[in-house]
Amino acid sequence: MDLYLLLVIVATLLCSRIFSFVYAKFRVQENKIIASSSSSPPSPKLSLPSNRVHDVFPSFHGKDVRKSFLSHFLKECGIKGINLFIDNEITRGEFIGPELKKAIQGSRIAIVLLSKRYASSSWCLDELVEIMKCKEELGQTVMPVFYEVDPTDVKKQAGDFGKVFKKTCKGKTNEVTRKWSEALAKVATLAGYHSNNWDNEAKMIEDVATDVAKKLFNSTPSRDFDEFIGMEAHMNKISRVLRTYLDEVRMIGIWGPAGIGKTTIARCMFNQLSHTFQHSVFLMNVKAMCTPPVCSDDYNVKLHLQQIFLSQLTNQKEDFKISHLGVAQERLNDKKVLVVLDNVDRLVQLEAMAKKTGWFDVLYVCFWSKVP
Repeated sequence: MDLYLLLVIVATLLCSRIFSFVYAKFRVQENKIIASSSSSPPSPKLSLPSNRVHDVFPSFHGKDVRKSFLSHFLKECGIKGINLFIDNEITRGEFIGPELKKAIQGSRIAIVLLSKRYASSSWCLDELVEIMKCKEELGQTVMPVFYEVDPTDVKKQAGDFGKVFKKTCKGKTNEVTRKWSEALAKVATLAGYHSNNWDNEAKMIEDVATDVAKKLFNSTPSRDFDEFIGMEAHMNKISRVLRTYLDEVRMIGIWGPAGIGKTTIARCMFNQLSHTFQHSVFLMNVKAMCTPPVCSDDYNVKLHLQQIFLSQLTNQKEDFKISHLGVAQERLNDKKVLVVLDNVDRLVQLEAMAKKTGWFDVLYVCFWSKVP
């Protein structure tokens, strides 16, 4: 048999396997989504105000952190040019007013300083409810800091934190306490900072401020693709397929010959969507990452890709290592993640990230080239 013909047959079979894998794995979910969307068209997702007044809105219990963590954090943010909203001139009453709600809605990022007595303040708890509402409805970034409290105690309202919370709930309606409890449970599941993980509080404050600065830079609307004619039409088509407003694990593939602009489309889409996810990773040229001797077999391909994925996700150093394939699932269970895989050419590369859809709440977007 002619060698060229043999290579074409092999390449065709490979691409067919990749397509079959994606199609079979997500066909059931796609049918569910089509059925639900045809019966009740979703309302357009809201967005954060374009004229945001503040970079960061901090929610905190003053007696716990104002003279310690917060004062140093304010100084560090000032050095980095980060503008924080501080409510010194707002008189605290029983309920948060429209001025404070406007400040929360007008901030790019909300930092929740969860301290020992945070739940003793109905004001703080009302702030948290509004913050989590902005996260869900407006895509606001929320960064929790667990300051001398256990995230599990916050999530379950247990331990000393729970005792304080229950005391605050006395005399309140069931609806109010339910909203507070749900907001605490949700914020405790977000990726954040635990003071016990730092020996030096000054280093922790510096790290938090640095991450805030990075998120602010990354969430600034991109103008990189304004000069590309037709890019908006591409984004609209992809948006209709992605349906990011649905609470579903999603995966799409974009398949086409080399040189037609798949990577450019991927980068533009990533820039538009990444700030609406808890975590986001763009793995560029996956094919080039999976070369011998590091990727000598399928297991090492998966381990190597998950290692790179988690390294980028957690902003760890290049020597970041994992010991087994279950680490990604353990670290990211119940997290909302955007993953873009560029230039995929083998089925095992998809399996490294999408072996089971239940690993975490994730949106996968994969790009690969058509057989010549």
